[in-house]
Amino acid sequence: MKALHIAVAAAIILTGCTKADTDVTSPDGRIKVSFSLSANGEPRYSAQLDGQTVIGCSALGLDVEGCNLKDGFRLISTVSAGVEDKYSLKTGKQTDYHYCANEKIFNLLAQSGDTLGIAFRVSDDGFAFRYQINSLKSGQNIVNDEFSSFCFADSARAWLQIMAIAKTGWCGTNPSYEENYTQNVPVGTPCPWPSGWVYPALFQSNGAWVLVSETGLTTQYCGTRLTEIAGTPEYKVRFPMPQEVIDTATQDIRPRLTFPWQSPWRTVSVSSNLKGIVESTIGTDLAAPAVDGDYSWVKPGHASWSWAKLKDESVVYDVQKSFVDYAARMRWEYCLVDVNWDRTIGYDRIAELAQYAAARGVGLILWYNSSGAWNTTEYTPKSRLLTHEMREQEFSRLEQMGVKGIKVDFFAGDGQPVMQYYADIFADAAAHHLMVNCHGATLPRGWQRTYPNLVTMEAVKGFEYSTFTQEYQDMIPTQSCCWLFTRNVFDPMDFTPMSLAAIPGIERATTNAFELALPVLFLSGVQHFAETDDGMAAQPDYVVSLLQDFPTTWDQSLFIDGYPGQYFVAARRSGDKWYVAGINGEKAARRLTLDLSAIGSADKAEIFTDTDNKWQMAHSIAENVDLKAFEVTMQPNGGFVAVFE
Repeated sequence: MKALHIAVAAAIILTGCTKADTDVTSPDGRIKVSFSLSANGEPRYSAQLDGQTVIGCSALGLDVEGCNLKDGFRLISTVSAGVEDKYSLKTGKQTDYHYCANEKIFNLLAQSGDTLGIAFRVSDDGFAFRYQINSLKSGQNIVNDEFSSFCFADSARAWLQIMAIAKTGWCGTNPSYEENYTQNVPVGTPCPWPSGWVYPALFQSNGAWVLVSETGLTTQYCGTRLTEIAGTPEYKVRFPMPQEVIDTATQDIRPRLTFPWQSPWRTVSVSSNLKGIVESTIGTDLAAPAVDGDYSWVKPGHASWSWAKLKDESVVYDVQKSFVDYAARMRWEYCLVDVNWDRTIGYDRIAELAQYAAARGVGLILWYNSSGAWNTTEYTPKSRLLTHEMREQEFSRLEQMGVKGIKVDFFAGDGQPVMQYYADIFADAAAHHLMVNCHGATLPRGWQRTYPNLVTMEAVKGFEYSTFTQEYQDMIPTQSCCWLFTRNVFDPMDFTPMSLAAIPGIERATTNAFELALPVLFLSGVQHFAETDDGMAAQPDYVVSLLQDFPTTWDQSLFIDGYPGQYFVAARRSGDKWYVAGINGEKAARRLTLDLSAIGSADKAEIFTDTDNKWQMAHSIAENVDLKAFEVTMQPNGGFVAVFE
């Protein structure tokens, strides 16, 4: 890993400023961000791609308790720098990353005598900004609000996911980023609930594609989201709802700052095409580097999981033992043991199961309920992770048992105290060589780089919902084709994919080829497969063989074709093999002629495609494939996988 390198190009002390002083351009010159102050001293910015405005004049600034950091500013200096960073990730769309950007920090003097720095970094795939405060002469260290906004063209279209209202839903477990995306609606469409729109938010504006998110979230800030400014094409950053804390009697969601302080980055991926959005890496490029430690023990992989289809009744010793055997047969690395294991199996027999699994090359992942009193869930183990002392006791015991990871569920929202809770869990788990998967959780926001033992997070309306209602099952195809342009662009997503057999009580909407494509397309450090051992036993040998040799990491990813909500095709490389997969989110067949020349050359291809029967796939071996014109047909709600060597 190479440490972040910033080469300072210029420091300019200003009594006035020229236009060039307040512009920041990408290394390739295509993206330009312009900073300005209004007549009232309000900081503003706008952004262009190839000379065309993609984000119009938008607001900046903070509401700090007792201190005006919104207007009345003077620009006193700028500091320019070139930024370069090289790093590697254990999970994601690629293994190695190289980030290059131009940075300018605009140092502003408030009427109170306080200073606010606003840093912009512009790379070839987008830009980002954050706030910096070294100290405060007036006011308190409490941020009441943030004024950052994103103003689009009146004609822009949006793909947005609503945030659930806090303390609603099953046992009061909302919010957890588990709503559907509203797709291709006019910009400014009112949010039907008062809780706002989550990141990432996708827009098409003035012929460009824009993906708005945040990264680099630390324990010194709350998680944020967007809200439309009524009657305008502008969206403002907003804070969580007041209830999104661990203890409503003693806490609130507002950030308490210690100095020197930096906010999270507001990231904006910008491209003339969807390829630039899907392949953008800005979400991890600007995340904080890994905390110090040896993470060689973190091993991405695949897991068997009984609960997806068999639910609570399956969490008993004999069934879990059979799922360990299932994982071993499939050459998968893990088996996830879900809710109530402490009551239905018990610690002693879990230790026995862990030994049995280890002898077969399988590690156990155990479920935990994160919550204390902030919801009414009764699943256990519950209230055993609330303090450092509790976590030390629990994690030490798991480490001695040989457990490899934990799945932690039912978090309390996005308030700053909850962000602290996440970080504490990640750090304490790492100290005991435990990987972490969070469900009922927030968006990772690049945390997988900062905490390498964080292998995945849910933050999506996952497969389990499709086992509850037919309505949601029927939405899986189009929502899947939206998440790949939004939720899963930067961060691991534990959708728990792939149902190749029937779902009890539900008519599956997708074909088997669609389901087989999901583990290629959905990115997760540990891929928890929904299919049972009995369901897998009914599959043809060629499917079983593919899944037994399935990659645990990807070295490179390429976007091939697609459109949000309609269809998606990507190519991912592991070693010397390319896996090309596609899904069709529509109810009509889609015939594609794909240019795959970017993957190089291939002697042969193993191809899995739809048939007229959604429960069956066609399987073939092709030689001398024309990579410049690879033809494939996806049936309604169908898909394909092609493996090139």
